[in-house]
Amino acid sequence: MLLSKPSLQRIVFIKNKHMNITEDYTGKSGTVYKMEYSDADSFDHLNYSECRQTYGVCFCDDQMIIGYGGEKADWGLIGGTIETGETFEQTLRREIQEESNMEVLSAIPIGYQKVTKVLDGSFVYQLRYACLVKPHGPFISDPDGSITEIRLIDPTKYKDYFDWGEIGERIITRAVELKKLLK
Repeated sequence: MLLSKPSLQRIVFIKNKHMNITEDYTGKSGTVYKMEYSDADSFDHLNYSECRQTYGVCFCDDQMIIGYGGEKADWGLIGGTIETGETFEQTLRREIQEESNMEVLSAIPIGYQKVTKVLDGSFVYQLRYACLVKPHGPFISDPDGSITEIRLIDPTKYKDYFDWGEIGERIITRAVELKKLLK
């Protein structure tokens, strides 16, 4: 599940040319989470068992693909939960195909979020990639039924659809910067 508008506090700092951002977020149920985003060129240092999802900032030519639906019935990135035995990239490719009917041509890590439940300290990692994609054909439906519509939008207009605070801004900005490295 992707989380939306953060509340409370924000801390931003640069370390080794990579951005790290901390935001507190209060979910609809009132649960408070600490979101710690870090730029990453690889996810090799993360413990696989603590990683729960992969999402892509997907580009088809100069357009960014977004999906409508999910638990929040809102617009967001394409991706989902890592299934047992899948690599991170296998999850990314499967979820993008299922949720948008697009094929991932290439992908590169953007960064990850460590999402900590403040109440008990439990946490998971959410991985983010920049991807080049091409359609297999028209989008008809997501097999899970969570994504009901996709749109190809100008990446500079994403806040017309969702605003995930400083972390969201960094994810989209870094994806646009890294897009030139994708072939």
